[in-house]
Amino acid sequence: MSSCSSTAAAIRRLTRARGFQQQLADLLIELCAIDTTPNPDVAVMRAAEGRCFTILERELARLSFPGARAERRPINPAIERHRFYSLPHFTRTARRPSGLSAEETYAGRSNLVYLAPGQGTGRGKSIALNAHVDVVAPYFPPRREGGRIFSRGACDDKGSVVMMIGALRALAGVLPGLGGQLRRNLLLMLVVEEETGGNGSLSLAIDRELKRHYDSVLVGECTGLKLHPANRGAVWYRAEIALPGAPLLEVAAAVIAELEKEGAAIRAESRHALFPARPVQTCHGMIGAYGEHPSRICGEVEFELIFSKASGQRAQLLVRDCLEAALAEYTGIYGDKTRVNDAQTGRPLVARHYDLKCSGRRARVTVHGATGHMGAIRERDGAITKMAFLVNQLARSRARLEMAAGGPVRLDLAKPVGDSLVLEGGQGFLPTHEIEEIMSRLQGAAARGARNFLQPAGRLASAEDAVRVTFGKLHNAAFEGDADSSSMRHALAAAKAAGLPDQQPVLGWTVSCDARLFATEHPGMDVLTFGPGELAHAHSDQEQIVVRDLARAAEFLALFLLRQTGSFK
Repeated sequence: MSSCSSTAAAIRRLTRARGFQQQLADLLIELCAIDTTPNPDVAVMRAAEGRCFTILERELARLSFPGARAERRPINPAIERHRFYSLPHFTRTARRPSGLSAEETYAGRSNLVYLAPGQGTGRGKSIALNAHVDVVAPYFPPRREGGRIFSRGACDDKGSVVMMIGALRALAGVLPGLGGQLRRNLLLMLVVEEETGGNGSLSLAIDRELKRHYDSVLVGECTGLKLHPANRGAVWYRAEIALPGAPLLEVAAAVIAELEKEGAAIRAESRHALFPARPVQTCHGMIGAYGEHPSRICGEVEFELIFSKASGQRAQLLVRDCLEAALAEYTGIYGDKTRVNDAQTGRPLVARHYDLKCSGRRARVTVHGATGHMGAIRERDGAITKMAFLVNQLARSRARLEMAAGGPVRLDLAKPVGDSLVLEGGQGFLPTHEIEEIMSRLQGAAARGARNFLQPAGRLASAEDAVRVTFGKLHNAAFEGDADSSSMRHALAAAKAAGLPDQQPVLGWTVSCDARLFATEHPGMDVLTFGPGELAHAHSDQEQIVVRDLARAAEFLALFLLRQTGSFK
């Protein structure tokens, strides 16, 4: 075993050197240059994942841990029978509307696993490190501006991948010279498909042979260098609205309103010591052809008012008045993000809430928001939620609008949707609620929304059939760990030694990630979440990471691994 002070000092010298930080930046840029977004052609995903793994295998081969080995561990198609399996929705095409099976989706695909076996016994815990190489759409390539790297995946989650490689590089660089070694196992899990539901990590979490090599887990995510022993849960919903002759957009807006109310009720019920801020978010990420991902805040959506004849000034003024009244209601609840500056750019998060353009028989409304991860929705601005407020107000004022316009008025998305309209999003929740309850309440809320709109129109009998809510994508349970576990104490000591920000009070992470798969599959096991990068940047159009934070995270992780595995004297 190595001396605590001498090894820690050697790790600090290494990780704080300019050359080390440059190596981490170069590796991150190399990984981010590979587009690992979901693709209906799984061969494209397999190739992209393989390119990332080839780079990482190169890095791992340079390490000098005795007996260490890397392998591409195939995805086990048996995950298809697990309660937390997420349907591979990204494989759906016009030719295969139901998508591919697990066997088809994961044929030839794998996770990358690296095991550095412990060289001793006694105190300490074997530990697994987990991070994902996949990213959300839309992809944009890396660029470096000063001390920051901008790219899709920079902080979510290739930054955590690089943090782990950096920590292992630091340990491998200093331990031999100081006569040290890892006493307990160190297992690295670099996984696929976290963003689409967690099937990569699920394959490893149920792997009982692999479980023999670890008894604690640290999952790398963009936590802003903060340690968390718990995660909030999240479930993605898909609401399909299909009712012949019904105004689909107006039904959808009524559904969104009820989903928002139900989310607020769930939040009110969510008192938990590890989550005092009650991070229970309701996010609507996609509607029709707008939006890219259920948990990515939608930044823009357009809808139209279609008049039976050319709209005059009176009708146009009434439309504007309705929009302004609805906007006042919206900002009263969610805040006015045109008055909040982006910390990075110094400009307002949203330049303006909407644009209205009238031409002949049409009035187009372009609704603006601020994209980002659903976990940051209170700091950002959801265009779909805002749009629902505008549409609901216009629907309430329909009689006056039609009187001013001199004929019927129809509301519809600017991009046609056909005979049905699909709305997708996510609902966060805490360990105070079981996931099954959340699903049931979302279904009830959607049905209420449809009923609220259709009942006044005399279509109550068809309200129950108007909207179908399913949960085939991500469905993550919330979990709470022990904030005073031995793993957490070791991590807090390492954070202090690395000079990280104050970790008190210890709280749960306000986001859901693959950590919950290990916590629920192996109850009682210590599962922590930590990593560089800010949640506000994840999934956003300005996703980024500070290079120095990569090095700080790697320094912490190296020190934590020594403590966790009992490798300090």
